[in-house]
Amino acid sequence: MAQINCTQVTEFILLGLTDRQELKMPLFVVFVSVYLFTVVGNLGLMLVIRTDARLNTPMYFFLSNLAFVDFCYASVITPKMLGNFLFKQNVISFNACAVQLGCFLTFMVSECLLLASMAYDRYVAICNPLLYMVSMSPAICIQLVAVPYSYSFLMALFHTILTFRLSYCHSNVINHFYCDDMPLLRLTCSDTHSKQLWIFACAGITFISSVLIVFVSYMFIISSILRMHSAEGRHKAFSTCSSHMLAVTIFYGTLIFMYLQPSSNHSLDTDKMASVFYTVFIPMLNPLIYSLRNKEVKEALKKVIINRIQAFGFPKFKT
Repeated sequence: MAQINCTQVTEFILLGLTDRQELKMPLFVVFVSVYLFTVVGNLGLMLVIRTDARLNTPMYFFLSNLAFVDFCYASVITPKMLGNFLFKQNVISFNACAVQLGCFLTFMVSECLLLASMAYDRYVAICNPLLYMVSMSPAICIQLVAVPYSYSFLMALFHTILTFRLSYCHSNVINHFYCDDMPLLRLTCSDTHSKQLWIFACAGITFISSVLIVFVSYMFIISSILRMHSAEGRHKAFSTCSSHMLAVTIFYGTLIFMYLQPSSNHSLDTDKMASVFYTVFIPMLNPLIYSLRNKEVKEALKKVIINRIQAFGFPKFKT
């Protein structure tokens, strides 16, 4: 069998969200604003949790890690995406594309698994409150964060190596705004059957296991809440879970729409819009969800702001 004369590409061109010049500057302003809000929101949430002793609990330990993942998640994708609006050709080197894919997969899977860890934390807090501080000791909390990070890194490394060991000798134009597996596989001249099987297997195991943990945890939580005799107790228990439930619904709902719709309904434009939502907007929404719907975070944020105002010599205000 004759070998194909194949010259390996050394760089890729990201087409971005649109090629319409009249839309590029307005979209640039929108996404810069969203990214700045994401950075301030997530770093601010991490700062508030670290500086307020009242938030030194397992729930806020997980929340600070979620904020860290959201910040990294957005920072891997958004800055390069903004280049599509400023430059005629948004070029990314072969190695930089591999790094972006690896980081993207690491933080996406980390978020998925951290949401499952947070669901387990809420289950223990509501269903076994007397054993909460024992069951969620610092060592166990660290394990519930370290395992998602380690698994995510190893899985991302494995998939990135598989993807970039393929030969890319046809087009080097990626019809997306970042380096993702499926758009890259459309460019390769190698057999992608085994790679696609690995994507399906790993994504299925990760997604199904995390969704099952969240679902089972909330089944027990709802059952426990309904058995409470006090209306105030039910309201307090539900309020501690509502922010997490909303974040889970938005994140998993977007992934389900993105990956579990029939292949006949898939279009590149639809996939791009869904990708924008979970790579750009969800990292911005999470700090809003957890701060605006959480009394303790709002009080801690107010305290930090007042302390900063006083540090600049302004008069002391009563809280």
